[in-house]
Amino acid sequence: MASFKCFILTFFIALAISNINVAQAARRLLQLPPLPSLPNLSKPTLPPLPTIPSLPQPTLPTLPTTQPSLPKPTLPPLPSLPTMPSVPKVTLPPLPSMLPLPTIPTAIPSIPFLTPPPGN
Repeated sequence: MASFKCFILTFFIALAISNINVAQAARRLLQLPPLPSLPNLSKPTLPPLPTIPSLPQPTLPTLPTTQPSLPKPTLPPLPSLPTMPSVPKVTLPPLPSMLPLPTIPTAIPSIPFLTPPPGN
């Protein structure tokens, strides 16, 4: 994170130094003597545009207003699906009875090395 802050600081310093050069160049341009005025030049005249000849309009043929009737297609009948054989009913064997759940002991046994030593 420190290197990022150092990079930003370096960037702003470089930006400030580059703006000093721009300001000095602008001041020098403002201090230059005025440029001589340009002489008035005559505007050239363009030749007139050629005229476009009018072309004859073609005549379009008339389109028929009715569509010819097409014969109706006849489709063959769909084939019948084959019959599926019946599947015999399967019976599942009965579930075994539930095993008894183990009991969790509630008393915490005492650990011999954690007991305080006997006092003499």
